[in-house]
Parts: sequence; structure tokens; C-alpha cells
Amino acid sequence: MKAKNFEAAYLKTYRDGLFPEKIERAFHLLENCRLCPRHCGVNRVQGEKGFCSAGLLPEISSAAAHFGEENPLVGVHGSGTIFLTHCNLKCAFCQNFSISHLGEGEEISFEQLGSAMVQLQKLGCHNINFVTPTHYVPQILKALPTAVKKGLSVPLVYNTGGYDAVESLKLLEGVFDIYMPDFKYAEDTVAQEYSQVPDYSVTAKLALKEMHRQVGDLVMTDKGIALKGLLVRHLVLPEGLAGTQEAMRFLATEISKNTYVNIMDQYRPCGRISPDSPLNRSITQEEYDEAVEMAKKEGITRLDKRVRFRLIWPL
Repeated sequence: MKAKNFEAAYLKTYRDGLFPEKIERAFHLLENCRLCPRHCGVNRVQGEKGFCSAGLLPEISSAAAHFGEENPLVGVHGSGTIFLTHCNLKCAFCQNFSISHLGEGEEISFEQLGSAMVQLQKLGCHNINFVTPTHYVPQILKALPTAVKKGLSVPLVYNTGGYDAVESLKLLEGVFDIYMPDFKYAEDTVAQEYSQVPDYSVTAKLALKEMHRQVGDLVMTDKGIALKGLLVRHLVLPEGLAGTQEAMRFLATEISKNTYVNIMDQYRPCGRISPDSPLNRSITQEEYDEAVEMAKKEGITRLDKRVRFRLIWPL
């Protein structure tokens, strides 16, 4: 697709006057919070906080052009990432532990969030990439009209841990152009142990289906810049704990064999991994290569081709 022929989905939704209803419905979910599948039931409109520790106003830890994302997002000028504070998962090995677990960030207004999107576009970023947006869906929706009035026009990326409620995702139809979920685990026992979530696999599969229904397979410009569609991340864990083969089989058989997947090799022990845990080491080159072969065996061949630098120790 030519970039000049693309229009971000939220622009039509804005012109059609659909944002007020979406915003109202989203904030209604906050009154007895069921934004995510945890259904904490707290009244975030009144300042109560549940599992994720997020309140009424958005909190962000940073907003900047990022060049460490997938190739179709980074392009030449970077992905405009807005790192949102807190998370509805509690992954023991989280590489953004200070943000997701410890709440590192600053509370801002809805208007400031909208302005941040526009500033990233002015820097030349190819997209606005919301990192861990699940618990801030209403806030993002409320901030978008401000951004549109100021000229926002680049694609929006929903960069999530994958534990999303279909009810919330349906509010985002016609808003987000690119969904980029993690598909972390194929087994719920592993998800419970390392991310404190008992039903990750079945929930993530439902979310993936809804995301793909909305945006389809990833579409890029002739220069390889993502415009719309689904991009799935899968982090390879030691000892096969991520369930790579089963995850790839699901994508191939129930989503699309044309799914764009980043099989990630950057796992390293951090956060709160105990010394005797099987996750207390980085993955080996053999484990990564095996994961890639599993994907290809299941029919997933549209893989992110990032240049990978692996530190071999000792030197």
C-alpha cells in the first residue's frame, strides 16, 4: 500500500462523531473496573485502584522516538513510544520492572497526553506506540480528539502484554491501526507462576482473534513501514517455558499463516527471578534457533528480520 493512500482509522471515526460514545462507554467500565480480564471492580473514576495500581488520570514514564522496536515500526525516524506506567500483568522477569511494578512515571492530563502524541509526530515518528495501554483505554480515547484537532494523522499502535478483554478491544475498533500483542505463554500454569495470571492462554487467544478481526494481517508500504494490521511478539524463554510450538500452531491455524511475528531472543533474568528458577539464565542460541524452526514448521514464516547482536561470554 502507498502511504499517500493510507488514512489512520481514528480520523474517520472522529469525522463520524463516534468518539463521544466510545469515551462514555470506556469510562463507564472504570466505575466498576472491568477494563481488563481481572475485573477488579474498583471505582477508578473515584480514585480507587485495583491490581494494576492505575488511577483515573494517565501516567507515563517517557515519550520519545524509539529505535529498538520491530523493523516495520521503526523505519527511518523511529516509533513514537509512550511508555504508560503500571501493568495488568506482574511478570517476574519484566525488563521494564521499575515502570510496570514500581510505578515509575508522572501523572498527566488528558490534554497533555494528546499533545505528546502530536509532538512525537512532529519529530517524524512513523506511528504513535502506546506501550502497556490495556489499563488506560478510556484515557487514550479521551486524549485522541485533542490530538486530532492538533493534526495527528500517523497510525496508532496498541503494544500490549496480550491480557486484554474483548469488551475493551471492541471499543477500539476504528481507533487503532496496528495491534502488537505479546503472546507470552501457551500454558496457564506457567503464566500463573511467572505473571500472576491464571487464564492467560485462553484470554490472549480470544484477544488475538478480536484484534485480527479488526485490522487483519500486517500491511506495509513499499518501504516496509507498517500502516495497519496485527504484529505478534513472542519472547522465547529458557526450557521452552513459553510454549513456542503451541503458540505458533495457534497463530497459523486460528489467526493466519500470514501473521507477522517477532520471535524475540532478548530474554535475560531480571526483576524478581529467584536464583534457583529455570528462568535464572539467558536463552541459548540453540533455544532461539529451535523456536524459529518451530514457527516455520507450523507455517509461520513472516518473521521480523532484525539484526541480532548476542553477547557471548566469556569473550
